[in-house]
Amino acid sequence: MTIDFKAEVEKRRDDMMADLFSLLKINSERDDSKADKEHPFGPGPVKALEKFLEIAERDGYKTRNIDNYAGDFEYGEGDEVLGIFAHLDVVPAGSGWDTNPYEPVIKDGKLYARGSSDDKGPTMACYYGLKIIKELGLPVSKKVRFIVGTDEESGWADMDYYFEHNGLKDPDFGFSPDAEFPIINGEKGNITEYLHFAGQNQGDYVLHSLTGGLRENMVPESGTAVFSAPLSSQELQEKVTTFTKENGLTATLTEEAGRFTLVLIGKSAHGAHPEAGINGVTYLANFLSQFAFEGAAKDYLHVAGNIIHTDHYAEKTGVAYTDEKMGQLTMNAGVFKFDEKSDDNTIALNFRYPQGTDKENIKSVLETIEGVKEVTLAAHGHVPHYTPMEDELVSTLLSVYEKQTGLKGFEQIIGGGTFGRLLKRGVAFGAMFPGYTDTMHQANEFADVEDLYRAAAIYAEAIYELIK
Repeated sequence: MTIDFKAEVEKRRDDMMADLFSLLKINSERDDSKADKEHPFGPGPVKALEKFLEIAERDGYKTRNIDNYAGDFEYGEGDEVLGIFAHLDVVPAGSGWDTNPYEPVIKDGKLYARGSSDDKGPTMACYYGLKIIKELGLPVSKKVRFIVGTDEESGWADMDYYFEHNGLKDPDFGFSPDAEFPIINGEKGNITEYLHFAGQNQGDYVLHSLTGGLRENMVPESGTAVFSAPLSSQELQEKVTTFTKENGLTATLTEEAGRFTLVLIGKSAHGAHPEAGINGVTYLANFLSQFAFEGAAKDYLHVAGNIIHTDHYAEKTGVAYTDEKMGQLTMNAGVFKFDEKSDDNTIALNFRYPQGTDKENIKSVLETIEGVKEVTLAAHGHVPHYTPMEDELVSTLLSVYEKQTGLKGFEQIIGGGTFGRLLKRGVAFGAMFPGYTDTMHQANEFADVEDLYRAAAIYAEAIYELIK
């Protein structure tokens, strides 16, 4: 039987885009301030989950909502189960958008919206891949379990809960449509470590607060400092202007009741690629560290503004490591909290580390940084993951990719973390193509519309080849 999967996608273009728009219009950012028993990560992720399950029920699937943490449905027959893991939550939209991030719009062939590429767009492309198999009634010998989570961007508590409470055996193998083609069969370890500082000030310069960062896995777009200084507004503004010109940044400085508020703006990026962003907070700390702050404030500014500033590969920090297969360790300084009234001020450092080192090695080095009171580890993390090229899962997916694109498949190992690592035989597969512009976790996130349709055809054939 020969099936033209691309032609099948063509028949469903409008329907696929309409369903995707319905998901993109939902602000599914995690909001702990509104979290409760019925909304474990806030109402937004639950709304997205309900909408996706509504779409699946419309198409004839028997869905399950696992206590608003995750959802799933199954298709097919057989003892073996292919797991498809996607997510419906998104990172905060932040600022700097040219359009409303939750009013999807197509311009010049690009679909702009938060979640268009990470991960609602790929999720819908993969969903339509399976939908084609179902609607054509193709013969299968295995089951597919399509699983959607709601906390991939923050801590994976959705999947922890899902695996503990879903009541079914784990899938035997699977993939996540949450990265890029041709395949991601290796992922670095992922851990966040927190540097702790005291809060006292001494001397004429007083740091009242310094904050910035929305998520540990995002480069902070901006940082805000409130401080007192024996300088005139004019003197300080001149220094700010010089600094921003030298570093290609923008800033605003205001004064009220003897206190200065300085906001410095950089550029957000995915925490797995800190070198692609401009960390507004470390640049802010770098600027402030030229002044005579004393005590814990001095330590905080020195570490943030000199040691970890632009230290994307943790060389100055002292934990740099490179593995021949998995590449370099990367470090993203993601969330900063300093308050003069607190005795526990923190910097959250997110590490993507290769095989050969581990979270305890990293911690032991961080503990030697002068001025750091304590180092603690996040409760959730991942060790490095790798599925060999010779695994039938990998070879089948690459074969389909090569057939449909005419391009040579090859393995990739990334710093980003996907649900593909949830299974021993698990990978990430699409939906972005080689050479794409990566806007994940950034303002003006977009997905190429035609690429989503191309991906849907690849997913359809790949799923069929894995379960036929």
